[in-house]
Amino acid sequence: MADDNKDGQELSEDEKLAAEWEAAMEETGEEGAKETRDDEWAQAMEEAGEDTGETADSDVRSAPMEDFGQESLATEGSGPPPDLDVILDIPVSISMEVGNTQIPIRNLLQLNQGSVIELDRLAGEPLDVLVNGTLIAHGEVVMVNEKFGIRLTDVISPGERIKRLQK
Repeated sequence: MADDNKDGQELSEDEKLAAEWEAAMEETGEEGAKETRDDEWAQAMEEAGEDTGETADSDVRSAPMEDFGQESLATEGSGPPPDLDVILDIPVSISMEVGNTQIPIRNLLQLNQGSVIELDRLAGEPLDVLVNGTLIAHGEVVMVNEKFGIRLTDVISPGERIKRLQK
């Protein structure tokens, strides 16, 4: 008979579970406990001087707000400069990009030794120097002790690098 409601209809699984929880809560006396917790909370808030939402609007005080305009940003920067020694030994990845292009996967799968891929850059045009994928300079290839190197011909300004990152 526990599976039937008061009208004699069959209860769904969710309704059965809800009825079981309700019976368990009644046995433990949780209904009165919730009201007691609410009363204790309201009393604690009153003792702390907090508004419980039951007071008049005249008791409500607004919190003072600080103005964080341009002036406050300027004063923060006037302190001692940050210690850059903390980050000077962090390794970064530097790479040189000769050029790039896009090809379909069909052509990519057909590549083999001796294949030529046409790039978007002209011969003699400066290479891109990238640090962690961000363009920081342009340069030209040189030989240094039988190894390739790059001579920087144009370094991107920090302001311009930040503008490119924001795009």
